[in-house]
Amino acid sequence: MINDIMPNLYVETTIYINGQRLVEDRHFLDHIDHEVPVQIYCGREHSDIGFIEQFCADYVKVNNVFYHRDQFTFISRPGY
Repeated sequence: MINDIMPNLYVETTIYINGQRLVEDRHFLDHIDHEVPVQIYCGREHSDIGFIEQFCADYVKVNNVFYHRDQFTFISRPGY
């Protein structure tokens, strides 16, 4: 009965900390849904920072550039 009144009360929420690595599809989807920026690295070198526009199993699109998920590291930057 309570779920009918407040259906969103029990929805699971994921909170990302600054510097957390994104690896799973749900991480990328959360960052799109909540407009959380990501920082992109190639090895230890910074490549880009911005918002995820699209993603698939192989690529993540940020700032109109496709980054291969196996070649680059994606880091959560909430509050940036």
